[in-house]
Amino acid sequence: MNLQSPACHARARAGTGSVQEGTDVTIAHTALAAAPLHGPAVNPLSPTSLLRAFGTLGLFAVMFAETGLLIGFFLPGDTLLFTAGLLTATSATSRLHLPLGWVLAAAASGALCGAQAGYLLGRRGGPALLARARSPRLRAAAASSRLLLARYGPGKAIVLARFIPVLRTVANAMAGILEVPAATFTFWQVTGGLAWTLGVTITGHALGASIPNIDTYLLPAVAVIGTLSATPLAVELARARRRAGRHRALSAAADDESGKTGAAAR
Repeated sequence: MNLQSPACHARARAGTGSVQEGTDVTIAHTALAAAPLHGPAVNPLSPTSLLRAFGTLGLFAVMFAETGLLIGFFLPGDTLLFTAGLLTATSATSRLHLPLGWVLAAAASGALCGAQAGYLLGRRGGPALLARARSPRLRAAAASSRLLLARYGPGKAIVLARFIPVLRTVANAMAGILEVPAATFTFWQVTGGLAWTLGVTITGHALGASIPNIDTYLLPAVAVIGTLSATPLAVELARARRRAGRHRALSAAADDESGKTGAAAR
């Protein structure tokens, strides 16, 4: 008897692919964030470009889009929060300075409103919402978020997804599709959203306040935080690969046992 169905293998591969794609997105954010701009155009993947052009309003918009709209999965959430935090520690006479209070308010409100919007879209759109997604990243992330919710339950899954690029875009809609109770979702998305936005932003502010003339080292600092944000993804990727390997081993053992049983019966 085959203990592991092809669907199990497909979900395992999808989970691995989602984490790999999330890692690729984070690495791309790191490279683009560290690259200087050579023109007046706004680079949507560069935190400094977004903040220079739109300030805290841009921060709110990116937080909302990345956590609430499926098309926002590519946006630089972690590095944008950290960069905004760094810029609150620059002097008021610096080329780019942001007020800490407004940054915290914009980051938190954008992430919380976006997550709630994503949940409502999933609740109303149903499975067809993600079925229409053309991006392989989104489809893989949808499978991973479903497994995450099933494995850890809505509370832990919703909080963990906040810290994983791509998954934090899809998990909110998936919670709506799976009809997680609205009160449960709201409580945990607010908990995770505040921990993520305020934690990363205040970390950036604290680092900026401890280093004189932090704006001189802005690009290297953003590159470092982008690299660090990929660490949880790398760990999860390794775990997903080990789980996929165990699935394959169990399936192979079950196939061998089934073959031996059939041969003995004949």
